[in-house]
Amino acid sequence: MSEAGQLEALVTQHMIAAMKAHDAERTGTLRLIKTALKNKSIDKRAPLTPAEEGQALATMIKQRRDSIEQFINGNRPELAAKEAAEIVVIEEFLPKALGEAELAELVGVVIVELAASLGRQPGAKDMGPAIKAVQAKLQQAGLRAEGRAVSDAVKKQLAG
Repeated sequence: MSEAGQLEALVTQHMIAAMKAHDAERTGTLRLIKTALKNKSIDKRAPLTPAEEGQALATMIKQRRDSIEQFINGNRPELAAKEAAEIVVIEEFLPKALGEAELAELVGVVIVELAASLGRQPGAKDMGPAIKAVQAKLQQAGLRAEGRAVSDAVKKQLAG
């Protein structure tokens, strides 16, 4: 999305279509997205940038993943399924998440660059700077990956 507010307009269009189709669950999730974007904009007191919109949606997905874990532990599979369905709708408005192979490749490139700048092979204590560099590259390229996946990929490559 290039302009601020464009994502909100897109969500509104999808919401109207879902309402016309009498898809209550999708409509509800789209309303949640619209509200989250509006609240973040109000908190900031300015229109959101595309990166901030993406961050708001990524936060919503993380919250739902945490809820799914809690619901599964609490033996509430129907609530976990509802949260999973919401994640699917939210992800429609985000760039496609990198797969494990693509992420591993990107992490490999970053670690080679980090080794060149350090003048030595990075180790476990260089995990923080490596994760930051990977996340910066992801943002620069307009890609996304879950924080936990980035951390795991970096840890795996620094150890191996």
